[in-house]
Amino acid sequence: MVNWRDIRNPEAGGAEVHLHEIFRRLAARGHEVTVLASAWPGAPAEEVVDGLRTLRRGRKHDFNFHVPTVWRRELRHEPFDVVVDDINKIPFLTPRYVNRPVLAQTHHFFRQTIFREASLPAALYVYLSECLVPLVYRRCRFAAVSPSSREELVRWGVPAERIDVIYNAVNHDLYRPAGPAERSPEPLIVYLGRLKRYKRIDLFLRAIPLVAARVPAVRVRLVGSGDDRPALERLARRLGISERVAFTGFVSEEEKMRHLQAAWVVANPSSKEGWGVTVIEANACGTPVVAARVPGLQDAVRAGETGLLLSPLTPETLASALTAVLEIEELRARLAAGAVAWARQFTWDRAAEQTEELLRRVIAEAS
Repeated sequence: MVNWRDIRNPEAGGAEVHLHEIFRRLAARGHEVTVLASAWPGAPAEEVVDGLRTLRRGRKHDFNFHVPTVWRRELRHEPFDVVVDDINKIPFLTPRYVNRPVLAQTHHFFRQTIFREASLPAALYVYLSECLVPLVYRRCRFAAVSPSSREELVRWGVPAERIDVIYNAVNHDLYRPAGPAERSPEPLIVYLGRLKRYKRIDLFLRAIPLVAARVPAVRVRLVGSGDDRPALERLARRLGISERVAFTGFVSEEEKMRHLQAAWVVANPSSKEGWGVTVIEANACGTPVVAARVPGLQDAVRAGETGLLLSPLTPETLASALTAVLEIEELRARLAAGAVAWARQFTWDRAAEQTEELLRRVIAEAS
């Protein structure tokens, strides 16, 4: 399995949780799984994580250039039956040099969104790299994490019959409904995810003064790390809300669960997601989600049942929706009940079984 990050990377997000939860279950069933991912300062070059042999090569900005070399020098003679290529940002183009069946795993593509996140040269590089996917992976089967991701592939020309949707899920042993003792005594809004520009957390912060005008006791936690944190901290100071906003940085799964249980509502203003695993994690904790009506999130949030979807997303529309959930206890309770029922449908055991079946199909078709 080739992925930009492994689960222990400080910048690991929903894509890493998805792959780790599925493939650690496959390893527990007796499959031998090797993960090739990028390194970070202080990371061991090789270790076993939950039964997954994990190799780390290159760094986050050049990892894709290392993958072909690592394959040829270290891995090509190992008895792999199949290679899972996680297409996330810049594709690894494995069908060009890997002499094994390839399953292309997709979460979402940046497309034009990347121009909000990176400088023009870097954005063009990512955009043009993504344009290669329909051509290079044309003979591969795809695993998408949501109907939105599947529709995106079909629009690119990937035959619908070559795409399976295997949903992200949640660890129900960890993420469970909060009781009165776990919920924050004061109104608390949580954002959970990486701090990146395309996540549009700046719009969320701009909504907070409007929320505070109606709910003076409101507090905010931004849970996660990312390179947009300094800009967001400056914005919080300019808006005069620094005392309301806490930046937690990277946290463990247990801490993440506690933040989600404490929240009255979770905000997800991202401009695009593959699915939104953090949405389902929040729902499993009995916490409704207010999100943008965009690909991925529109699949993960059931509007009016587990949370609210907004289009257009502006500081004003976001503030209005968040305020309603904070102020109207009946609405919050109804959404919370719907959220728990919705989240129960998504289990990693089921996702692992579906992935195992798909992998066997990929191998059989290549033989």
